[in-house]
Amino acid sequence: MNALNPELSVRGEAGKDAVNKFYEMVTALTGDQPPVVMKHKELHFVHIRQGGLYWVATTKADASPFTIIEFLNRLTALVKDYCGCLSEKSVQMNFALIYELLDEVVDFGYIQTTSTDILKNFIQTEAVSSKPFSLFDLSNVGLFGADTQQNKVAPSAAATRPIVSSQGEQGGKNEIFVDVIERMSVVIGANGVLMKADIEGEIRVKCYMPSCSEMRIGLNEEFSIGKSQLSGYGAAVRVDECSFHQAVRLDEFDIYRILKVCPSQGEQTVMQYQLCDDLPTAPPFRLFPSIERDSGGRLLMYLKLRCDLPPKSAAINVSITVPVPKGSLRLSQELSSPDQSAELQPKNKVVHWEIPRFPGGAQLSALFKLEVSGLSSASLQEVGPVSLSFELPKYTCTGLQIRFLRLSPIQPGPSQRWVRYVTHSDSYTIRI
Repeated sequence: MNALNPELSVRGEAGKDAVNKFYEMVTALTGDQPPVVMKHKELHFVHIRQGGLYWVATTKADASPFTIIEFLNRLTALVKDYCGCLSEKSVQMNFALIYELLDEVVDFGYIQTTSTDILKNFIQTEAVSSKPFSLFDLSNVGLFGADTQQNKVAPSAAATRPIVSSQGEQGGKNEIFVDVIERMSVVIGANGVLMKADIEGEIRVKCYMPSCSEMRIGLNEEFSIGKSQLSGYGAAVRVDECSFHQAVRLDEFDIYRILKVCPSQGEQTVMQYQLCDDLPTAPPFRLFPSIERDSGGRLLMYLKLRCDLPPKSAAINVSITVPVPKGSLRLSQELSSPDQSAELQPKNKVVHWEIPRFPGGAQLSALFKLEVSGLSSASLQEVGPVSLSFELPKYTCTGLQIRFLRLSPIQPGPSQRWVRYVTHSDSYTIRI
């Protein structure tokens, strides 16, 4: 459960049973998401979850939980820089390296530094690479180049290697990755009207170049923050709020929409933005449901799902969850294509419908016939709301694009610059 060894205690406050106690508290809670801060006697547990692992800090002091959470986030970013990726296997294989990182980062409970550049001078242990598979790992979706790299594709594990190679070289190839990541939360009413739409996005840079004094990132020329008017011939992009990393220089942003940053080796988020209740395009999915009871006393659910993405785009790893009445015993199904799958989970009272790839402009359907004990007209009200999870590679809902990516001074030898776009669903709910 814990990414760290139970014996790893900086001040000796936690005790040897701290990990077991945290595990007991987490597993005793109902629901999937435990509270970030928990307490046992005088000991406070503060945790985040990254890479399928709980990263936990304990303290008896009256410390700010936000400071501890920020430290844990920076620690996971640091481990990702040095180990290449976050996973249970990677932590197990690189425990000595992580122990050495913690020894340099924390001194008797006091944070010293979380800078990747500074720590490179002190860390001696070499990383052991692993190649985990994750649906939410950006390295698994299509990668696009910037400038002259438009027709090239990076290997799937290109951005999951350590910044320091096993030969002691600084990351091997000179490469830089710029990820535009968006997460959307949507609620659509039973009448098909969009009730809520929030998008949170960020521009994340991962640098494998040992010497890069400045990087210039050009955004859409028609990029607006707030309610200001847009004018010009480019594609208009508007966000409600926008914040930047402290290292980003904005002297060319107001006029030319250019971000200037001196990237350090490793990963950092240079810009975050948010858009609320004003999607520039239609939501990516629209559902047309039909719920009724047949003459044989079975519950019939006919679901027609339409993907409103552009024809050249596609959604992947689409998962549809439909709550069903209690007492659902057996499911028969008719799916519109052979690559789809569906199953009834009686314990959770849901039907899961999986679609591995959903092209833009396409329409798929499923007919579910459920045998429900004690089915009544009131049971029909227990169906829904439907929730979707998906990924949209090569696509941003706001329309934010990277116009160019320029490095100075010009790097000696071959160097690669990659720009990648992906949108995830944080919460996508359709009422029926």
